[in-house]
Formats: sequence, C-alpha cells, structure tokens
Amino acid sequence: MLARIIFALLATVCFSTGAFAQYPARAIRLVVTILPGGAPDIAARVVGQKLAESFGQPVVVENRPGANGNTAAGEVARAPADGYTLILAADSLIAINPHLYARMPLDTLRDLTPVASLVANQFVLSVNPALPVRTFTEFIEYARKANPPLHYASGGNGSQHQLTMELLKARAGIDLTHVPYRGGVPATTATMSGEVAAMFAGTSTAPQIRAGRLRALATSGAKRSSAFPDLPTIAEYYPGFENSIWLGLFGPAGLPEEVLLKLRTEITRALQTAEVRERLHAAGGLEPFLTTPEEFAALIRRDHERFGKLIREIGIKAD
Repeated sequence: MLARIIFALLATVCFSTGAFAQYPARAIRLVVTILPGGAPDIAARVVGQKLAESFGQPVVVENRPGANGNTAAGEVARAPADGYTLILAADSLIAINPHLYARMPLDTLRDLTPVASLVANQFVLSVNPALPVRTFTEFIEYARKANPPLHYASGGNGSQHQLTMELLKARAGIDLTHVPYRGGVPATTATMSGEVAAMFAGTSTAPQIRAGRLRALATSGAKRSSAFPDLPTIAEYYPGFENSIWLGLFGPAGLPEEVLLKLRTEITRALQTAEVRERLHAAGGLEPFLTTPEEFAALIRRDHERFGKLIREIGIKAD
C-alpha cells in the first residue's frame, strides 16, 4: 500500500503547475502546541529536519504552548494559505477540544486542512504494583467487584487518558472513579505512589514499567505495541476496542493542491526511512502512521464524532 501511495503522489506532483510549482521558496514555520522536549515536539523536529533536507529550505519549529493548543491553532488557521505556516496537531486538539470548550477560536474541521498523518502511539493500561492483579482479565474482575470503586488517574478532564478509560468502562461494564491531574506526569506519579489504582499511561512510561514501579496489563491499539510486544491488546478481549493517539500535520483551509502534494510526498518518504523510524521510536515508542488523504480525513471525522458523543454522555467540561 505504501508503494501505491508514493506512486500516486509522485505522479500527480510531476504534472502539477501553477504559482506554487516552486514551493517552498523560503522557510516553513512549523508550530507545535507544547513545550520543547515532549514527544510531539520531537516528532516535529525529526520530520521537519527531513523536510528541510528534501526541500532545501529551513523548517523552523516554533513552540506555542497554552490553552490546550487552541490559541496556536487559531493563529495558524488565520495565516495565509500558502504552505509556509503549518501546525503539528494531536487528535485531542482536532477531535476533542471542540466538544470541551464552549468558545473555540476556530472550527477545526472547517478552518484547517489535513496535510498528512505523521505518527501514532498507544496507551498502556497500568496499575500500581500493589494491586492484586497481574493480567487484564484479573483487573476487570477485580474492578467489577470493588466497593467502593477503584480510582483512576488521568492527565486532566477530557484528556485521552480519561476518554480511553471511559471507553473501557462502558465496554467492560465496570465502574471506576476519575481523578484528574494536571498532566500525564503527575498522573503517573500518583499511580506509582498508590494514590490511585490505575491509569492509561503513554508508552513513554516504559522505564517505570520495566523498573517495576508500574505494572502494565494491556495496550489500547488495534495491534500489539512494538514497545510492549508481549502485552495483549484490549481488542483481544473486546473485539473492535481501539484508541490510539495520533499526530498530524495541518495548515490553513484552502492550501493549494501543489503544496499539499509536495508535502505529502516528502512526508511519506521521510516516514519510511530507518533513521526517522528509529528516532521516533526512541521518543517514547512513537510509530510512523502513514495513511492516504482520504483515510486521514475519515479518521478525523470518526474521532470527532465518537469523542463528541462520549463527552456529551458523561458530561465532561474543560478545566
């Protein structure tokens, strides 16, 4: 399938003409919605470096944290649609924030153009080692019988940590009490200390898991994680269960087709190189996530709809 994607993109680029045929003719600004050092920032710099090498123009990563990414996304949406201002956005910004915030500076489906999916990551259902469970099925049975319900940590109201656990609660018919923290790091610390019993942690917690400070039971992806190949997926017990984090590249609405085709072609090439794959995996188990433009658009619509439904059902509001 990858060869088909590349061939189609290359064929179209060869015949593209117009005002943007020489794109890029200057530096590209790539906005990241978190502080330097996190997995999205690393992904932006790894992919951005490869794009700069291919295009012969700098790709300047600009970190703009705050307002859960909404402010930065609004600024990118208002930028000229010329391909020189892009944003690396997580699924939470595109598909979750619109349902959490009463006032958004943009319509993420209307005001941004999906350029390409970049990377994906899974959650790991992890528990405090003192909890008397060693397998996923034991955890479900223990949680089902617990009275009062077990407490679980998340990185905040409306975070992917919370939504993934809420999906599991609904599917397994169990009850757990949500305890929101201000980010994944304090949530992980609370789970390790026993302040709460469980959480869906990112694969970046691999060192804590291997050191025995957390016990990993299962992963949330459609297939087993390369970071934890011995762990079962939840889908092996509940077919169809899947919730992975994805990161994608977006630009303002109305990006020219020539620009989209060039970006998509070079991103596809970059994500297939061993160097990029190794650097992404080292950044917390990130995996290249290649899709066609149609597949990426369908994924965005799916997540926007399903998270909106879940958020309305459980009445989540932003902190």
